[in-house]
Amino acid sequence: MDLVRFREEIKGELEGDILPFWLALLDPEGGFYGEVTSDGTVLKDAPRGEILNARIIWTFAAAFGALGKQEYFSAALHARDWFVSYLIDKKNGGVFWSVAADGSPLDTKKQLYSQAFAIYAFSELFKVTSDSSDLEVAVNLFDIVESRFADHANGGYAEALSIDFSPLEDMSLSAHDINAGKTMNSHLHLLEAYANLYQVWPDPALKAALADLIHLMCERIMSPDGHLYLYFDSDWSVLPGAISYGHDIETSWLLLECAQALGDPSVVEFVKPFCAALGRAGNEGLLPDGSMAYELLPEDASGLSSGSSLDRSRQWWVQAETVVGNLWLWKYHSDPEALPKALNCWNWIKTHLISSSGEWYWGTLADGESPDLDYPKAGFWKCPYHNARMCLEALRII
Repeated sequence: MDLVRFREEIKGELEGDILPFWLALLDPEGGFYGEVTSDGTVLKDAPRGEILNARIIWTFAAAFGALGKQEYFSAALHARDWFVSYLIDKKNGGVFWSVAADGSPLDTKKQLYSQAFAIYAFSELFKVTSDSSDLEVAVNLFDIVESRFADHANGGYAEALSIDFSPLEDMSLSAHDINAGKTMNSHLHLLEAYANLYQVWPDPALKAALADLIHLMCERIMSPDGHLYLYFDSDWSVLPGAISYGHDIETSWLLLECAQALGDPSVVEFVKPFCAALGRAGNEGLLPDGSMAYELLPEDASGLSSGSSLDRSRQWWVQAETVVGNLWLWKYHSDPEALPKALNCWNWIKTHLISSSGEWYWGTLADGESPDLDYPKAGFWKCPYHNARMCLEALRII
């Protein structure tokens, strides 16, 4: 496939499929509906997660910034107004994990991950609105993360706290994650959020925190074999976890992007070898059909015999990050083998992941052919962020 055709296909997918699907979920009474099943049924009364709604804000703000269509700007503002009304804890500060369809609080824990995505969303929104109230939301959340979550003794940040920021017994991010004091995933997305905020608010304290996170990713969270450790105790002792190929390849480009945002060439040069190693490690999960396996389970955790612990399910976000990560390896690391990997994965996505009725399936089963219909097309974790960002990055790079 030539790059002109690739770019045309990507733009067509973004503007002809992904963004229209999410625009159709706009609730005229406020916000966006919380879930769509795999067969396309909209569950208007479903709970609404903070992650989904923050990512919707980011997606439409970023799409408007790149493409300039007023409908994307309007959608971002519609999502923002509902988010500010219901997902921000007006009494204690921070953001809730989830609320009911009517906006009443459900899960009120303060997950570091969700604070990060709110910062990411509102800093992106400020880029296109220049509205000081949008920046104020992001800055206030930065202050809360630094005052409430920061671990000044050990470095890094606590994984989760209760509604009033007191300690929380169960800090697990999802049913898939273990209860750990610190995680790779939350620190990665806090890094991403801080880098985005720094582009519009170059505060010295933010710059120092961003630089610290960059070094943490390289020196604490990345393992000697190029993969990422996933879970840690509060003192950074490593806990057992899988090899997550999707996070490896995602971090390989996000870490470099965040270093570039810092504006210090020496930091960019420092992280580039780490990023290249992460890209190579992530690509170990590539399968012959061009797609990326989900993860490699530790033998003692999988209960499977040697050689059978590879989870061959193909989740949507892993495939999107495989395309972006390899585009970055090609463009910023001069790796000629990476571009065909990106294009091959895109070809697999077109054939197996994009639903004829709109949006992408959650993934496929281990055969790489059958769509996984047990998971929704939209929900707490199924958001427009990964695949829309893949398209926006491809359009920027190609």
